[in-house]
Amino acid sequence: MFKSIINLFFPKVCSGCNAILISNEIVICTSCRHNLPLTNHHLNPENDAFKKFYGRIPVIYTSTLFYFHKKGIVQQLIHNLKYKGHEEIGTILGEWYAEDLKDIKSLATVDVIIPVPLHRKKLKERGYNQVTTFGKALSFSLNRDYEEHLLFRNTYSKTQSKKTLLGRTEGIETVFDVSFSEKDHNKHFLLIDDVLTTGSTLEVCSRALLKIPGAKISIVCMAMAHS
Repeated sequence: MFKSIINLFFPKVCSGCNAILISNEIVICTSCRHNLPLTNHHLNPENDAFKKFYGRIPVIYTSTLFYFHKKGIVQQLIHNLKYKGHEEIGTILGEWYAEDLKDIKSLATVDVIIPVPLHRKKLKERGYNQVTTFGKALSFSLNRDYEEHLLFRNTYSKTQSKKTLLGRTEGIETVFDVSFSEKDHNKHFLLIDDVLTTGSTLEVCSRALLKIPGAKISIVCMAMAHS
């Protein structure tokens, strides 16, 4: 009863459009779910996300769940997840995408799920890494380990979304590194992030992970920037 009273005065709203959620809706309303721009990358191993890394890094598999358009539903979801503390969005998207990824043969050998890390100062400022709940949901559903300390960020930087393309890539080669032991050798790492744009950050993270003897890399993101 108390919960009903709280919902009456402070109704839960959709993280995509701010409409009031009805009783059987969780985080995202039915209308937004139907209008989300799915990539269906999991149906095509040679998808446009995978092609972004041609000639750059050797990836086993790459895919994203949605296309990201400016002022679209996905941008609103990512914004609420990243800046408004709505970590439950990551959980919902992780559970959703795990159902598509369960049958991907290339991912059957994945050992560990690794998030693109935040610098400790940025983590303290924001209070959380926006991809943590997404990664943990994938970890639980796919029955894979989740490790957030193997890959780390050396330098603090301003928000990527406010930078130019040149600014995003300048000096990036030294930003990430790994701290590993022999137990990490010969593992298949699934690297995750929120939005795939130029791929520069994911490329440098992958290069850091590839310092580990025998390492293999796959990449999964919530969304991919799309014109």
